[in-house]
Amino acid sequence: MEGEIRSGNIDARADRIVVADDDPAIRQTIASYLEEHNLSVTAASSRGELLRHIQTNEPSMVVLDMKLGQDDGFDILRDIRASSNVPVIITGHRPDEIDRIVGLELGADDYVLKPFSLRELLARIRAVLRRHEMGRTARAPERGGYRFEGWRLERRGRKLIDPSGDSVPLSRGEFALLLAFLEAPQRPLSREHLLQATRVHEDALDRSVDVQVLKLRRKLELDPSSPRLLRTERGVGYVFAARVQRF
Repeated sequence: MEGEIRSGNIDARADRIVVADDDPAIRQTIASYLEEHNLSVTAASSRGELLRHIQTNEPSMVVLDMKLGQDDGFDILRDIRASSNVPVIITGHRPDEIDRIVGLELGADDYVLKPFSLRELLARIRAVLRRHEMGRTARAPERGGYRFEGWRLERRGRKLIDPSGDSVPLSRGEFALLLAFLEAPQRPLSREHLLQATRVHEDALDRSVDVQVLKLRRKLELDPSSPRLLRTERGVGYVFAARVQRF
């Protein structure tokens, strides 16, 4: 099943999904189901074919199996993230939490464990597409910011400045998460709240918030293993313990 699979009622504005799996039966099953639900699907059976689709067709999403022929899914995900922000859902057989964490750290938007129901996969695809559309159309904040412990977060340009005046780079997810904390300092925030605030991941993948918090700690804390600013609130989530001033 190579090339594009289209149903007759798909228009040019339809979301375009690339299903990358080296098992022809799985590709066909997923593609047929998604087409039945008004999604335009392209199949890819190899790393090269997938990357060509991304470069030439600008898909709305990639559903990527952890093993694509002889290639490792994480290596392919690195290739994708080197040049594209296309949403990626990883599918895989291994239930290890570490695989999901690594996938999210490398830039995946979700991880679905095989065997999965097609209905669940469709729901996750739609959820990720909604989050990306909301993020794309949301008006970027332009003025003001926050000060805390000598640090400064500027909304304009999404800049984080450390106490020595140096700029500290933040990913979009890290910026959104830090902004959520600074808007509610010294108040315990649940993972569910942080997921909504940052539009990161859903339910079974709420560990993605923990990953983002760990990354922020590495940038903000003198000793990330004993955090002063971004503390864990056992049984709840996290709290930003510093006093915060708006400007």
